[in-house]
Amino acid sequence: MKKALALTLAAAMSAGLLAGCSGGETSGTTSSGSGETGEAGGIPAYNELTVGEDYTDLTAELRVISHRTDLIQDGTFDKYIAAFNEMYPNITISYEGITDYASDMTTRLTSNDWGDICMIPTTIPLPELGDYFYAMCDLSAIQEEYNFADNRAYDGKVYGIPSTGNAQGIVYNKAVFEAAGITELPKTPTEFLDALQAIADNTDAIPLYTNYAAGWTMSAWDAYIGGGATADPEWMNITMPQTHDPFAPGTPTGDAESGPYAVYNVLYQAVSRGLTEDDPTTTDWEGCKGMINRGKIGTMVLGSWAIVQMQDAGENGDDIGYMPFPISVDGVQYASAGADYCYGINNNISDDEKIASMLYIKWLSESSNFSYDQGGIPVLKSQEYPETLAAFDGIELIADTAAPSELADLATSVQQDAELMLNADQTHVQRIVEAAINGDETLDDIVADWNADWNEAVDANAPEA
Repeated sequence: MKKALALTLAAAMSAGLLAGCSGGETSGTTSSGSGETGEAGGIPAYNELTVGEDYTDLTAELRVISHRTDLIQDGTFDKYIAAFNEMYPNITISYEGITDYASDMTTRLTSNDWGDICMIPTTIPLPELGDYFYAMCDLSAIQEEYNFADNRAYDGKVYGIPSTGNAQGIVYNKAVFEAAGITELPKTPTEFLDALQAIADNTDAIPLYTNYAAGWTMSAWDAYIGGGATADPEWMNITMPQTHDPFAPGTPTGDAESGPYAVYNVLYQAVSRGLTEDDPTTTDWEGCKGMINRGKIGTMVLGSWAIVQMQDAGENGDDIGYMPFPISVDGVQYASAGADYCYGINNNISDDEKIASMLYIKWLSESSNFSYDQGGIPVLKSQEYPETLAAFDGIELIADTAAPSELADLATSVQQDAELMLNADQTHVQRIVEAAINGDETLDDIVADWNADWNEAVDANAPEA
């Protein structure tokens, strides 16, 4: 499994590099055992640092802003800090959690003193990364060792280090599937909807829990319209921003059972057929974890980061499984994969704080086991994949190829002009749920609106497309 995934990820991620504007300088040589920076006042690059050997006497105070409020509240991050402090006793680290992370953190970044490390909001366009974040190293220095190294890179500089990687699939309860008589994991939208109906007919579980009320959870659906739905790693960042009617049935595969339309149609059909909770406005994000653990929920569409949370929410962790999203292209099933939030360092903090931040980030990424603890794809390519992705054996994982320099900001520009911010804003996905409940719009009505706005944005930003 590891070999198959590694080959696919390596091919997808090496196909293109981001380019554009510059950030902070990263030249310099490593200086060990003190709080001083490298020769001539330079800061060593991220890849030049050796955790546990360099700067062991460094004194700094770091504030980390995170979306993982659960790991802050249950003391998980305190354990990571304690382990790091065994090597770096004079680096003091504290965490602050934000629930509505993407929106609130985007606003806070306008202030230079928001903290030292944060999870870079995906709302920040790649060309603007250098306005807020420190360039830790050259992309070429780590892309052979790190999965998803180019996720938050620009102009060949890395502004964000992946905290972990995610495969995009569906969390499900194995016991519910067995009770419903589902013997094989569905591979197409039709098969999946049939499975949901079987759950409704044969169990008391909610077949598909939308998590509508949480808001941010709805934007998870956007993560499935890339390589997993199209078998094309260039679709999201290169092809789609230059394509008219990308949400139409059959685009770009020629098959209505695949492509972006098919992904959103799963949600629309599930809601319209009554295969979700009775009232989406009353969904409970924290409560749903225990519900699926107890067999009260059959499935939830969330990234692989959610697996461990659902397993730890009760006594039935072994019942929690994870399966690829049910789409096949020409008979072959694929799955999108990509970085979770990436660690970014405040461009405005001191040199010592930047060095301390890089040391902590490097330890978290390479040595803390955070990826394994959270059921994610490890950051280092040399590390094995977790057992939680066993159902992906034989499935091709496809990471979105980064756009070349001349197209680096095209996807963001098109989405902004079309007012359709994929993977960042949830309102367009919530519209699908509302329309399916009220019956006042079909999915074709919705995607017609999306396509009209998208086509205008493409014409304005990529007239040669």
